[in-house]
Amino acid sequence: MTIIPFPDRAEWPRLLARPVQSTQQIEAAVAPILAQVRAGGDAALIELAQKFDKVDLSNGGLEVDAAVLDAAEAQLTDELKAAIRQAYQNIRTFHERQKQPIEKVETMPGVVCWRRSVGIEKVGLYIPGGTAPLFSTVLMLGVPAQLAGCREVVLCTPSNHPAIYFAARLVGITKVFRIGGAQAIAAMAYGTESVPQVYKIFGPGNQYVTSAKMLVAKEGMAIDMPAGPSEVAIYADDTAVPSFVAADLLSQAEHGADSQVLLVSTSRQLISIVNLTIGTQLEKLPRRDLAGKALENSKAILVETQADAIDLLNAYAAEHLILSVENAEAVADKIINAGSIFLGNYTPESAGDYASGTNHTLPTNGFARAYSGVSLDSFVKKITMQHITPAGLQLLGPVVEAMAEAESLDAHKRAVSLRLASLAETVPG
Repeated sequence: MTIIPFPDRAEWPRLLARPVQSTQQIEAAVAPILAQVRAGGDAALIELAQKFDKVDLSNGGLEVDAAVLDAAEAQLTDELKAAIRQAYQNIRTFHERQKQPIEKVETMPGVVCWRRSVGIEKVGLYIPGGTAPLFSTVLMLGVPAQLAGCREVVLCTPSNHPAIYFAARLVGITKVFRIGGAQAIAAMAYGTESVPQVYKIFGPGNQYVTSAKMLVAKEGMAIDMPAGPSEVAIYADDTAVPSFVAADLLSQAEHGADSQVLLVSTSRQLISIVNLTIGTQLEKLPRRDLAGKALENSKAILVETQADAIDLLNAYAAEHLILSVENAEAVADKIINAGSIFLGNYTPESAGDYASGTNHTLPTNGFARAYSGVSLDSFVKKITMQHITPAGLQLLGPVVEAMAEAESLDAHKRAVSLRLASLAETVPG
């Protein structure tokens, strides 16, 4: 990691920039893929799978057979199945508490308003393949979809790992397709002969998948958020355990070469020890080459004060933020830009990635300034409802009439005036 002591605030934007390619270059590569799938349907998906993934889908078909999904359980160890089931339960418990009961509000006598949550009818989930089978993401997206009552859930992934299929069955997904990359996003956005068109697309991915999601969003497709290469920021002081900090940094770095990790501290000594420890731990990792490349894009920033650290972290808006500092919860209260926060020395980011209960599908690349992570709310629409009694309209009607008249919308006013006149006729003289 590059150590940067006491940078001037004017340098922060440059130092905190993510290691991403030009948006224009990525879109130029992705747009033709979307167009090809839109025009060619299944045939285009088969051709692109051969081109990018070196997989022949022409015989077996795009959809995974139900028998293959059912057989996945037998291919996993009892230990892994128990772990997945426990993670499923924790995630379900946390997300189930996000349900909001209907609350009817009488805004004035006779005028009652409320909201009703309705699951999005058709949703598409994207699970990256790449260098790791992210079956945990199936749980993170499938559980809230299940709780929301989404009627049709489509899953696309280039991976054929049995744990992905087992997790899909656990959350009630029945349609799984062997499709990856930008072409999977296109398939769910436009629909093909085999893949149903959905109303909203969820899931993380590389810069090409993220670009595909952003491009179909421009065309009117709803997406969860821009969720690209993974990242973590850690704020640590002298109360932190250096080996823990190093392990947390490496846990994100091993996602891929385009991941980024950031260490912020007021302690020069801590940064030095962590940097040395990273080198020792890196050598023991099977994915050390990927992690090493990510570390080339990563930084350790030494700041003067905690206030500086908090300002810098809010400017960065990390996907994952670990606070290994004294009074971590008090510090967390001052963080306004982050996807998910992990407090204290014994709360590794890995816990949130897998099984603590919170969702790991989070905004990256600074989008945490305006986006939240996936939750139950992501899978529902909130439909407002209202009912007005005759007495209520007599109270509210004059307010609406005055406002409609001021906006020169006479038909709006008339819709109220006719009703008020009707009520006046029915009232005894």
